[in-house]
Amino acid sequence: MPKVLVTDKLNEAGLNILKQVADVDYTPGISADELKKKIKDYDALLVRSQTKVTKEVIDACSSKMKIIGRAGVGVDNIDLEAATQKGIIVVNSPEGNTTAAAEHTIAMMMSLARQIPPADTSMKKHEWKRSDFMGFEVFNKTLGIVGLGKIGTRVGKIAQAIGMKIIAYDPFVSAELAAQLRFTLVPLDEIWQKSDIITFHVPKTPETTNLLNKETLKKCKKGVRIVNCARGGIIDEIALSEAIKSGHVAGAAFDVFNEEPVKDSPLLDFGNKVVLTPHLGASTEEAQLNVALDVAEQIRDVLTGGFARSAVNLPAMKPETIAEVKPFMYLASNLGTIAAQLVDGKIDEIQIEAKGELAKKDTAPLSVAVLKGVLSCSVEGVNFVNAPIIAKSRGIKVIESKSFDPGDYVEELKITIKTDKAIKIISGSLLAQGIPVIVQLDSYAMSATPAEHMLLTHHQDKPGMIAQVSTILWQGNVNISSMHVGRKGPREMSVMILNLDDPILPEIVKKVSEVEGVLEAKYVRLS
Repeated sequence: MPKVLVTDKLNEAGLNILKQVADVDYTPGISADELKKKIKDYDALLVRSQTKVTKEVIDACSSKMKIIGRAGVGVDNIDLEAATQKGIIVVNSPEGNTTAAAEHTIAMMMSLARQIPPADTSMKKHEWKRSDFMGFEVFNKTLGIVGLGKIGTRVGKIAQAIGMKIIAYDPFVSAELAAQLRFTLVPLDEIWQKSDIITFHVPKTPETTNLLNKETLKKCKKGVRIVNCARGGIIDEIALSEAIKSGHVAGAAFDVFNEEPVKDSPLLDFGNKVVLTPHLGASTEEAQLNVALDVAEQIRDVLTGGFARSAVNLPAMKPETIAEVKPFMYLASNLGTIAAQLVDGKIDEIQIEAKGELAKKDTAPLSVAVLKGVLSCSVEGVNFVNAPIIAKSRGIKVIESKSFDPGDYVEELKITIKTDKAIKIISGSLLAQGIPVIVQLDSYAMSATPAEHMLLTHHQDKPGMIAQVSTILWQGNVNISSMHVGRKGPREMSVMILNLDDPILPEIVKKVSEVEGVLEAKYVRLS
């Protein structure tokens, strides 16, 4: 039975889902050193934001490790590059805490606007100091949103509903979508210059680290308020503190920090000018249940042979994308495996062409399947996760194309492999009931069903050729299950695919290659 390690607190409903298919080891609060020692024994790891899944942790994983799940939106505590190179799927829950995070952002903004936290503290001291807590209205103010993902968009809609003007910056959002939302897309400099309140909803990346800093703060309106419920490190806390101290920034509301738990952030020293919470964005009962169920279900699905719906390092393999081309997935991988075993030399380029009706679909999963099939012939541990990155690291150029001309088949997948020595072409299609067939091998048309064991020959078409080859196989106690021939004409060169029930030894292949008229003989297996 697979084993799953859960190292952060998780709703019991999520644990129960995992227990249906795996032995679950629940150890919230485990140290980094303990994690590195234990991780080699597990097939899956589930974390939240507390556990740091570093390259060292991932390197300590064995080949058993299939999936790392993050119960939440961000995955900045997981080394995605290391996981991808090792062939480990990383999943998150991109929508599980959207509502909670958006509502918390609005709550932080309103708390800052009306000085609710210090007023509450004062009341509980039996004080009545109304004049000490003068607030400001957000109605008709300009809210600048940096990042229009699901959370940023929801924040904008709520703010819009209470009468705020919305300007937004997101280089990945189209003007058409912004227009539908009735948001105004602006350059980042305009966010700084025009916003009364700025809220951040972007992941922490090299590009967004210290996005709001000493220089960009100078561009902001005097009296601006800053809200960050996204990720610590997006805002330079020291620079912001100096801007609050000088009066250029009127206040700030933070739920996330450079260092968590917070020890000595300069934001702790500003009293009523700041509202601080300990990373509570996703801390609602509903959000915790949603993210636990979402990620636990994805881990369960992967461990039982299914696909993850929110794999952050496997964008081409979304279930909804795979569903459209799923019948071709097996064929794509097999065509790649066959072609790689038939071609000699170092692979420089792989061309993948979808033809006919297949060209109208998103064929990205098929390209990944082809790469997996090709590379699995020469590299251990290749899977759908790391196949593209392995191809890139080996300098293999991958060219994808589409042709809407159906040719002889309604749907067809064509693969061309170029090496420093040769070129190999193979095409396949699906017959009725999804039966896969090879329809072209180099310049030869045929209709051959791929099999676990195959003997392929390139030979002159003449009497006795099939008898001689089959005799050699009979002498080697190898059973033939079917035979397929592709030829250009009588007595010309042709190809033959013999599907076999048994594997064959190199000496048998050598005997076949020595038959007069045989130009080449190769044994191909699919696994």
